This record gives sequence, structure tokens and C-alpha cells, in this order.
Amino acid sequence: MTEREKAARGLLYDANFDRELLEERARCKELCRTFNQLPFAAAEEQEKVLRQIFGSVGAAPVVTAPFWCDYGYNITIGDQFYANHNCVILDPAPVTFGHRVFIGPNCCFSTAAHPLDARRRGQGLEYAKPIHVGNDVWFGASVTVLPGVTIGDGAVIGAGSVVTRDIPANVVAAGAPCRPLRPITEQDGEA
Repeated sequence: MTEREKAARGLLYDANFDRELLEERARCKELCRTFNQLPFAAAEEQEKVLRQIFGSVGAAPVVTAPFWCDYGYNITIGDQFYANHNCVILDPAPVTFGHRVFIGPNCCFSTAAHPLDARRRGQGLEYAKPIHVGNDVWFGASVTVLPGVTIGDGAVIGAGSVVTRDIPANVVAAGAPCRPLRPITEQDGEA
């Protein structure tokens, strides 16, 4: 079994010394660098590079540079995806974003985690668990989403939150660790 196959199965894998993974990350980092150096107004060129980075891209994606990810091919974004400055997606496992997901500046989505045991960690071993984000989710600035989390449709994640567990649909959630605070109601639609 290759290290990439181990990562896909959520097993410990060699992220630091495996030649295939190192080459794939280098390829992705070069595409991210190319994207980050494009002029702000070059929307067509930006979308073309994003489609080379991501595994699947819906209609009308907008990502504001700088943006970084590890592999890219594990990332799926739906229609009308928006990510503000400094979005980082660590994607050795799948990261799936639904339609109309809005991501504030300085957000991080990490499927990668490391063993607590220092010996294994020092050997370059890690594991990865998928992240799934539903439709119509909004992330405030500086949110961190950790491995294995699912966030339901319509959720709003408050600025500075650290999402360590699943968040249900249609709630406002915030904190470190992030937790649901209240449901989103009809009154939230009023100006």
C-alpha cells in the first residue's frame, strides 16, 4: 500500500519522506505560487489555475490571494465558493465544500494530524481525516477547522473559532472549542 493510499484510509502514513507525496506537494505549491502572483483583476487566469489545483470546481469560484494547500486534488468546491485572503487547506484527506460557502480571511482547514507519541511524530508520520462543509456555510475571520469535522448546511461559524467536532445545520456556532450557540431563525433574515 502506498503512503497516499494509507492517507486516504485514515492510517498513519509517511508525509515527510515519501517521494511521491513530496513531489505532489511540490507541484501543488508551484501552482499556488503561480495563482498568488496573478494580478488581482485577472479573474479568468485565476479560475484557470484554481481548476488545475482543485480536484473539482463548481461555477464562479473566487479565491483571494494568498491561498495555499498541500495537494489540491483532494479539495472539492461547489458553486459560488468564496475564500478571502490567507486561506490554507491542508488536504491529505478530502475537503469538500458545498455551494455558496463563504470563508473569511485567515481561515485554516486541516485534515492532517500528528500522533501524540513523539517517536512516531519524529519519524514524519501523520494521519488524515476528511472535512465536509455543507451548503450556505459562512466562516468568520480566523476560523480553524480540524480533522474529521462535518459542518451542516446554513451554519455560521464565528470569528476565531476552533472547530474540533461536528456542527449541526442552521446554527450560529463559535468558540474554542466551537459549539452551537443558537439556531438561525426567521428573525435573522431581517435587516
